[in-house]
Amino acid sequence: MLNHESSHNSEENWRILIVEDDERLAALTKDYLESNGLIVSVEGDGSRAIDRIKTEQPDLVVLDLMLPGEDGLAVCRIVRPYFKGPILMLTARTEDLDQVLGLEMGADDYVAKPVRPRVLLARIRALLRRVGDSGEDLSEEVSPSSRLTFGNLVVDSSMREAWLEGESIDLTSAEFDLLWLLSSNAGRVLTREEIFNQLRGIEYDGQDRSIDVRVSRIRPKVGDDPMNPKRIKTVRSKGYLFVKEL
Repeated sequence: MLNHESSHNSEENWRILIVEDDERLAALTKDYLESNGLIVSVEGDGSRAIDRIKTEQPDLVVLDLMLPGEDGLAVCRIVRPYFKGPILMLTARTEDLDQVLGLEMGADDYVAKPVRPRVLLARIRALLRRVGDSGEDLSEEVSPSSRLTFGNLVVDSSMREAWLEGESIDLTSAEFDLLWLLSSNAGRVLTREEIFNQLRGIEYDGQDRSIDVRVSRIRPKVGDDPMNPKRIKTVRSKGYLFVKEL
């Protein structure tokens, strides 16, 4: 029998859409998540999932790679302009390329199959709490520490938005989290271990490429030259440095 884990009040209305064509696995996952206070629906077809994500706007999508209709990578790429919530992708354990492609398509995180329910629940909660915690008290006056300005780039943690030359930058939830972490530590080298632990809450295994992929996606969005970055520098054998002044 699945044990019920304590859930925070703010989780009671979290709506999760599981996009998975394995009906048995989807049903088991749905039951487990619902037993822990989440509201869960299931879709087994990639093409239908695109329409549902756009219209229903769930709080988070759990997205399998192998699907009838459109596959998970296509679903992620197509819905990203219309869906700002976290996308948690399910990938094969050995397919590093799938994990990298998923992140490049706009996924916020991934979990390797076969998925342990407790790990999936923890990852879902971590993604949603980051979004929720950063989005609280929006009606209050923005404190100076929540808005950082670097020349033509502005990053605001309370609004979870960034602007370049006054134009809003299109960032996924995970990309914003990384940009805020780097910019709020401007002038200090952050190791991959530090970044990984801060953003995913687990230890860095020395091989995961998700941070590097995300940095490569963020650079052109903040006006950096991917081939010769000036704003987000790679510090060899260490990590990344967000430059205070260009």
